[in-house]
Amino acid sequence: MHQGQMNFMFLSDLEKNKVARISNILDGEFSINAKLREVGFAEGDEVEIIAYGPVAKTPICVRLNRTMIALRPNEAKYIEVEL
Repeated sequence: MHQGQMNFMFLSDLEKNKVARISNILDGEFSINAKLREVGFAEGDEVEIIAYGPVAKTPICVRLNRTMIALRPNEAKYIEVEL
C-alpha cells in the first residue's frame, strides 16, 4: 500500500478483532443513517467486531469507542470504515 492510500470497506466485511475508523455512514432504506447515528455511530469513531451470534453470524457484536452494540449484518453494510 502506498503512503497516504486508504483501505476502505464496509463494517460488515471487517475481520473480527480488527480496529477500523468510520469514514462514512451511507443512507439506505428506512432511514438507516438516522438510526445508526441515534445509536452513536459517527464519522471518525473507532469500531471493532468483537463477536458474531451463533446463527448465521447474527447479530454482530461491535465495540464502538468504549460501548458494545449489537447490529444486524444488513445494518453494518451501511457503515463504511477504513483500516
